[in-house]
Amino acid sequence: MSGHSPYVFDRHQAHRLLRQIDVPRILRKLFRDLASGQAVQPAQQWVEFPQGAGDFINYLGVLADDQVYGVKTSPYIVREQGPLVTAWTLLMSMQTGQPLLLCDAGELTVARTAATTAVAVDALAPLDAKRLAIVGSGPVAQAHLHYARGLRDWQDISLYSPNVNTDKRTRLIDIEPRLHIVEQLEQALEDADVILLCTSSATPVIDPSRLRKPALISSISTNAPRAHEVPPRALSDMQVYCDYRKTTPESAGEMLIAASQHGWDVGQIRGDLAELLSGRMPRPTYERHVFFRSIGLGLEDIALANALYHLHHNAG
Repeated sequence: MSGHSPYVFDRHQAHRLLRQIDVPRILRKLFRDLASGQAVQPAQQWVEFPQGAGDFINYLGVLADDQVYGVKTSPYIVREQGPLVTAWTLLMSMQTGQPLLLCDAGELTVARTAATTAVAVDALAPLDAKRLAIVGSGPVAQAHLHYARGLRDWQDISLYSPNVNTDKRTRLIDIEPRLHIVEQLEQALEDADVILLCTSSATPVIDPSRLRKPALISSISTNAPRAHEVPPRALSDMQVYCDYRKTTPESAGEMLIAASQHGWDVGQIRGDLAELLSGRMPRPTYERHVFFRSIGLGLEDIALANALYHLHHNAG
């Protein structure tokens, strides 16, 4: 690609191309590469703008097997009419040192967030899990439904959100006609085997101690400082897993608060996706809740950007 301009994909192009690739398969390979040393995932890089004007986060990563590296950069820009959040992913060649692709990362972020959760559910949920609950109804929740609906022989799929309008309801039912959209949170959580928290809440959405039986609970949360969808004190009573143990505890709000205020230690993390998918860590037992926390890795965005690059390049 030396001497050639990089491809530039807007959100619509990214959306169209993402529909043509197997996102969970790409992420499974990524985490196996991470386990084998063929991928590098540095910690997130957070930088504040002066005078309280916002901040940006850089998510970096290296995929040696694919001979690419890259960075997703996501600014949070404070404005009178409300904050502006964008994200762009730059893919670079390790062979030529040239940029290959600049891609609006909005669609990448939604897809990789939901697909990472799906990979975790497949690795962690009981094989006989029957009841799936989703909390949230926006694009990320819709993507979670899309990727999780076929992971088990679900006998019931329920969703709760305080603001399911007609458009969202139509989109959700189009994704999964069996879906039950319920009026109360408790209805969705009742006897659930797997609970997917897909909200932008900065404070707890559920209290695991009030559930009637052990369940797998996944959380993504939002980019608000120390945001968390479960009470930090609950971590000590759960079997905790994450996307990548070397980086997640430094950013996950409930882990930071649990460590500073509730005596929880990051050494209590039982495993991450690299360990689970490489066979280094067995499936959990369910004498108590299992909690999976994902913060999103730069490698996930880079792996998807690389797949989109090759799909477009080969088609051309």
